[in-house]
Amino acid sequence: MELTRKTAAELSALLAGGEVSAEEVTAAHLDRIAGCDDRVHAFLHVAADGAVAAAREVDRRRAAGDELGPLAGVPVALKDVFTTIGAPTTCGSRILDGWQPPYDATITRRLRQAGAIILGKTNMDEFAMGSSTENSAFGPTRNPWNLSRVPGGSSGGSSAAVAAYQAPLAVGTDTGGSIRQPASVCGIVGTKPTYGGSSRYGLVAFASSLDTPGPLARTVLDAALLHEAICGYDPMDSTSIDAPVPPVVAAARQADVSGMRIGVVTELSGEGYQPGVMARFAEAVELLESLGAKVTEVSCPNFRYALPAYYLIAPSECSSNLARFDAMRYGLRVGDDGSAGAEEVMSLTREAGFGDEVKRRIILGAYALSSGYYDAYYGKAQQVRTLIIRDFEAAFGQADVLVSPVTPTTAFGIGERADDPMAMYLADLCTIPSDLAGNAAISVPCGLASEDGLPAGLQVMAPVMADDRLYRVAAAAEAALTERWGHPLIAEAKGLGTSEPWFSGERGGSA
Repeated sequence: MELTRKTAAELSALLAGGEVSAEEVTAAHLDRIAGCDDRVHAFLHVAADGAVAAAREVDRRRAAGDELGPLAGVPVALKDVFTTIGAPTTCGSRILDGWQPPYDATITRRLRQAGAIILGKTNMDEFAMGSSTENSAFGPTRNPWNLSRVPGGSSGGSSAAVAAYQAPLAVGTDTGGSIRQPASVCGIVGTKPTYGGSSRYGLVAFASSLDTPGPLARTVLDAALLHEAICGYDPMDSTSIDAPVPPVVAAARQADVSGMRIGVVTELSGEGYQPGVMARFAEAVELLESLGAKVTEVSCPNFRYALPAYYLIAPSECSSNLARFDAMRYGLRVGDDGSAGAEEVMSLTREAGFGDEVKRRIILGAYALSSGYYDAYYGKAQQVRTLIIRDFEAAFGQADVLVSPVTPTTAFGIGERADDPMAMYLADLCTIPSDLAGNAAISVPCGLASEDGLPAGLQVMAPVMADDRLYRVAAAAEAALTERWGHPLIAEAKGLGTSEPWFSGERGGSA
């Protein structure tokens, strides 16, 4: 039995039926990580001892007859932006290299309470700032489909871990598309819950009005199971929504779109979109229509301003949030030889500890918030944000959900956009509007682009706290695509995860 090939739902059933132990499942995934992560580099820290100990505890509780949840004994990878007792949290930055938090994030705590086995912490763009995971201070993660391509970002390590069968589940964060975009280019499922639906307590902040933790998985049902486990009201987070988690698991099992109104956003297509990506998107929409959905075009005219608005709002918030990294209390400290004053130590530490992209965004944000420019830049961007929210409200008056491609292209080459920030930022063109508005959105694989044989994704967007609609539509699309191509996952079309083919020169060369 090849346990790493099983979905989370399948593992849950095997564990509950006593056919396999949590320790066996954990060992299989740790072996998989040991066997291939030197080439993928999905993990920054593998918590092997802690994972085995947690698995043994799940097995003990199951043998004692304790009532356990569906994820008890199921492994999960955790983006290295969530605080974890007993393991470092670096945020992919030298300025936090080796830092051991004194407390668990709410997401971390809920995973432990659910009995999920945390395998380790995954690589990411530094402080979640990027779309390729090339901005990590500890080296890039590589896309399992082709090791010369990026896995997306900033949750690229989490996405690659799931795509490479190193973990059936992972948790990422979405600020401008950092769950959905890597999910799309790695051929897996990724959800951005409604803002406030998942707790930010213990999440090292990038942009506080945008950051949203969410699940990554290989199937829609698996994503829904993780969504229910990590989401819900948290009094420790002042932006947390005090309302029940939408019934996402039930919706994923329903997988019925008959009678649903699906709006295709006209502004999220056209020039600059890879033809193969658009072809797969169009086919997915046709499939949904064949299942009884009513498809119509919807215009959201202010979406075209989402990218510039985001790149004023997010850097402004990051320039404020990252001011806490001052070398005085924790983390890296440079120049503290007794001769330098506090200000010089702060300056030297930030120069050495922050990468180029983080510095770029801090400078942009500080400028946008500065006296004389605040109203012209940050204030105007917030007004545009309001217009985007109104566009969503009008669109959801015409449709139950909205759909678009997830990102304009498939995975691009490592280094290809490193010196062109604007080209990099365009990867989030379709995902940013939902972050600015705070509504829910999901990426589900919709096929392979004909130009390069790499995955493309279908994005489904739903109103605030209507997250269950995402899973209903995504599960229907997944089932229809499975029936069309005759395999349970889009990723299987290339033999991903079998012995070694995805490391061969034929599929992109070795790392």
